[in-house]
Amino acid sequence: MKQGKSLITFVILAIFAVLCIYFGYYVYQAVNEPYHTTLVYSYTADDSVEADGLLARQETVFPVQSGIVELTRSEGEKVGVGQTVALVYQNTQAQADQAQIQALIQEIELLEYAVGQGGSTASAARLDEDILQDIVSLRASAALGDYGDLEDQVRTVKSDILRRGYTYGDEITAGDLTARLQELRGQLADVNQRSSSATTRVTASQAGYFSSLVDGYETLLTPDSILQLTPSSLQSLMDSAPAQETGSTGKLILSDRWYFIVNLPVDAAQRLTPGETALLRFSGDFSQDVDMTVVQIGQPEGEQCTVVFSSDRYLSQTTLLRRQTAQLIFESWSGLRIPKTALRLVEETYTDEETGQEVTQTRLGVYALVNRRTEFKEVEVLMEGSDYYVVSPVGTGRRILRAGDEVITQATGLEDGQLLIE
Repeated sequence: MKQGKSLITFVILAIFAVLCIYFGYYVYQAVNEPYHTTLVYSYTADDSVEADGLLARQETVFPVQSGIVELTRSEGEKVGVGQTVALVYQNTQAQADQAQIQALIQEIELLEYAVGQGGSTASAARLDEDILQDIVSLRASAALGDYGDLEDQVRTVKSDILRRGYTYGDEITAGDLTARLQELRGQLADVNQRSSSATTRVTASQAGYFSSLVDGYETLLTPDSILQLTPSSLQSLMDSAPAQETGSTGKLILSDRWYFIVNLPVDAAQRLTPGETALLRFSGDFSQDVDMTVVQIGQPEGEQCTVVFSSDRYLSQTTLLRRQTAQLIFESWSGLRIPKTALRLVEETYTDEETGQEVTQTRLGVYALVNRRTEFKEVEVLMEGSDYYVVSPVGTGRRILRAGDEVITQATGLEDGQLLIE
């Protein structure tokens, strides 16, 4: 038993000794390493402040409907006066009748096209080309993950194939097409008569952009009312949840501008000027940099004041947005990021050829490691961070600093062209 315990103790001590040697070696290497390096990379630094606020527009809500509501407009779609935005069905049979009406209309259009073509070779070639182009477009959209128009593209492919089948199908005569066309028109008239009393159309009384989202802010936030908001009243609106109407068929956005109302620290608001442009960087579902006009800077209330921005761009893409957080960017610097320990001030002495006098000049730059040799690359500092600089290279040619270069952050006695040995 004593011999077994001695063996275990010996193994434990041996393992401990190996670990001490292992970690000791790496500590020694870290302490005595002649130099340290890091990689340079492209970087953009912003002088910015976070802005949390609400979007406002001139909006009108469609009346609440009872029944089965089917929207006929997509989000952000432009709608003209009198155009239908939704169909309201009294029951499921009326909804089924509407689907049958759409199918009949499409088939009638295909038959009318087939009757009008007359089966010419040129028409057949044109249809074949259309089908090929439709399939290529459909495949390209699927490959790119662009599914916005996928439904319409699939419908177009099916339509062209059906048109060719009707026009050039085997054993189909002109009389057959005409008879089928008359039959479909009769069916369409019957279904229209049956469904007319059970289906209601919701139409737009004014032109605007359609949105399916009704959140209760439509009457609280208007282009006029937002100019009266104070920091406390805006915060109250942001903290509250307005009552939402159920059964709404959506709304129309009537204005050609949208507004973003935020509370900003007074010192940040004082850097803005009404009538001038400011850059706001939105994130999330609407990831976009937007140049917006400063409409109004409100009176300070405590340490904050309310600022109103507006834009006439991206209106159709912002219809679903209400409360948003954005970065108000005052200034940006784009360049190369290096640690502060990599920047060096080098003095150089040379003889002026014209005067013959010795001249001393200083250059700011970094030592890059190229094929185990140092290479001094001059830079200009654009912006200083807590532990880094954003710099731009000075000069042209091979020796300028580029993203991906390996620069020396810790070493002593460096000179241009020096060979470094580990």
